[in-house]
Amino acid sequence: MTERTFSIIKPDATKRNLTGKINAVIEDAGLRIVAQRRIKMTEAQAKKFYEVHAERPFYGELVETMTSAPVVVQVLEGDNAMARYREVMGATNPEQAAEGTIRKLFALNVGENSVHGSDSTDNAKLEIAQFFKDEDIVG
Repeated sequence: MTERTFSIIKPDATKRNLTGKINAVIEDAGLRIVAQRRIKMTEAQAKKFYEVHAERPFYGELVETMTSAPVVVQVLEGDNAMARYREVMGATNPEQAAEGTIRKLFALNVGENSVHGSDSTDNAKLEIAQFFKDEDIVG
């Protein structure tokens, strides 16, 4: 089943000029990038995006990190795109991530783990809508 999911290449990765390398892993996994934008996330955007974590102790640090440098927001498309991308990302902790996953290859640590991916199809729709209009997505 073809579906779409949302991806962010985080500041730790853009600062190290890894966008192309990360996207190569994504595309090699059979996912297509159907929308992409490099932005400097504002504090308001980051707070809205991560509002589910607002009560957690790491929320402030997360917002600060995500606004510290440009990010690349993207829409990925493919068969079972959400599950496939989560598999390709690897475990949040790069030490526990499988070989060949984005986080095993590029993450610095649990906090600077290079990428974000939607955790459900409902969240994917919400996250995509926060950064893209329908006409921005060209499949």
